Amino acid sequence: MSTARISLLLGGALVIALIAGLLGGEVLLSGAQYAAALRDPASGPGQILWQVRAPRSLCALVVGAALGLSGALMQGLLRNPLAEPGVLGVSATASLGGALVLVAGAGLVPGAVELAAMAGAGLGAAALVAFAARIRAPEALILFGVALSSFAGAATALIFNLSPSPIATAEVMGWLLGSVQNRGWGDVLWVALALAPASLLAVWSAPGLKGLSLGDETARTLGLPLDRLRLFALIAASVAAGAAVAAAGVIGFVGLVAPHLVRAAVRADPGRVLMPSALAGGLILVVADLLTRVTPTDQELKLGVFTALVGAPLFALIAWRAARAWRV
Repeated sequence: MSTARISLLLGGALVIALIAGLLGGEVLLSGAQYAAALRDPASGPGQILWQVRAPRSLCALVVGAALGLSGALMQGLLRNPLAEPGVLGVSATASLGGALVLVAGAGLVPGAVELAAMAGAGLGAAALVAFAARIRAPEALILFGVALSSFAGAATALIFNLSPSPIATAEVMGWLLGSVQNRGWGDVLWVALALAPASLLAVWSAPGLKGLSLGDETARTLGLPLDRLRLFALIAASVAAGAAVAAAGVIGFVGLVAPHLVRAAVRADPGRVLMPSALAGGLILVVADLLTRVTPTDQELKLGVFTALVGAPLFALIAWRAARAWRV
């Protein structure tokens, strides 16, 4: 299947999911109320539709797209099917950067949390690439990612212990669980602005990722600028993951699962899988957010908790299949 065709199919599914996101929620609106919301966005139903549900669904879309793109880039760059910002610690280092800013009391400074999260994601991704350049065994890379994630998690817990403000601690804790609840148009705009240059860098990196999949020596004989390729792909993955964490907190497994859902359709080409992975990630998160809204619980489930409950078994299945391939 061509990239254009799979992207068109995913785009159609996304439109349907977004419409469902506008229609679904805790408050049931009648047909007359929807009509009133369309006529007058300032009315009560209009506020629910355009100031609550629409930005929330679109925020889930852009955050999921950022995670899907980041996961596909990392899998292509590291040549590892288990690579993903959450699994390899990039999301944890991004959340550490954001937590430092929040606890320091600079969370109200425009762009401070976002820039700190992207800086943390960049440091984590740089550490992974440096490790992968020296030790290429996929098992070792996963173990290093687990260690990086554990260290960042421990540092975040240390911030909790040293925080003088219980309000700031509660704010960071709620943010780390991952959610697009109460997100507004500003959050959508922020992630979209970060995703645009990341997508451009990803498009530039796409042809080189296919050559890189053949090995460094083969890629060099093809004349690929490996250092520049790794740098640009690293920047793109870091910006996308950092923007997603800054807007919605830690939401795991989307970046891992999305590329695997579309890889077979594009014949496992790491360059052609990028944009479909972004669309698949957006679709996954829009649907997951809708399910958290309509699930009958006393308190709404956090989106990061929901994706972990669903994504962890899928990750175990992918890891089992990858382990079989390594033994061969």
